[in-house]
Amino acid sequence: MASSTRAAEEFARLVDLVRMLRGSDGCPWDRVQTLQTLRPFVLEETYEVLEALDRDDHAALREELGDFIFEAVLLAQVCTESGAFTVADSLKFISDKLVRRHPHVFGPADGSQAVSEQDRPRTPEAVLARWEDVKGRETSHSGKPRTTLGGVPRALPALLRAHEIGLRASAVGFDWERASDVLAKIEEEVAELRQSIEAGQAANRTHAEEEMGDLLFALANLSRKLGIEPESALRSADDKFTRRFEALESAIRATGRRLGDCSLAEMEDEWARVKQAERSVAFSSRSSDVSR
Repeated sequence: MASSTRAAEEFARLVDLVRMLRGSDGCPWDRVQTLQTLRPFVLEETYEVLEALDRDDHAALREELGDFIFEAVLLAQVCTESGAFTVADSLKFISDKLVRRHPHVFGPADGSQAVSEQDRPRTPEAVLARWEDVKGRETSHSGKPRTTLGGVPRALPALLRAHEIGLRASAVGFDWERASDVLAKIEEEVAELRQSIEAGQAANRTHAEEEMGDLLFALANLSRKLGIEPESALRSADDKFTRRFEALESAIRATGRRLGDCSLAEMEDEWARVKQAERSVAFSSRSSDVSR
């Protein structure tokens, strides 16, 4: 059986199952869900998909993608019942948009002249620029012209939103030329924050928050210029700090003490030992790989 045929059959089965779950003889929990009550589950499934991606765990990803698609179908079923739209409408919308925004692959959706070989985008950056150009000529749900940054969801985690804002601005040519230029901007923001602290302005929460925000925004853009997704990078740093701190705490507990019994200097000494132990393990692992 062709993969697309099997996918269509399994998707149709899922749609029918969700409709039954929401029916009068269905599941009491599913029947009472609304668009708003489902919001936290959508967010939870999003992060579980990201966690599976971070672990490069294909088995987990298979399961989490299924959960994620279920949430989408359930949301669409709620909207079907209210008469707003159906899941088929959503599928048609995304398919039409993909065709419309990839004229170099599918041909112009409006029947105009096909993209010539000379004008065909050859790099991911050129494709992104073409995507933003096509999108800029479309109208939004309100009937107004779309803006470059108008489609960036405010509900995104702030660091990820900053990354996406930078990507979209870059696609229309508003960007630093080199990563080193962003470093200069970061140094400028650090200097402004330092000046604010030294001048006692940090006590002014609004001013300090603005300066810190500018610094974080610049850091997100440096990450983008380096080809690093900042949300993933920060999650990795969170995991690393947690792992090392728990090792520190475990080592101190082994001496019969608690963290609160230790001075900062003692904790920093143990932290340094934890880091050194990690480096030794990593070096041994690399050496073993080389010897094999």
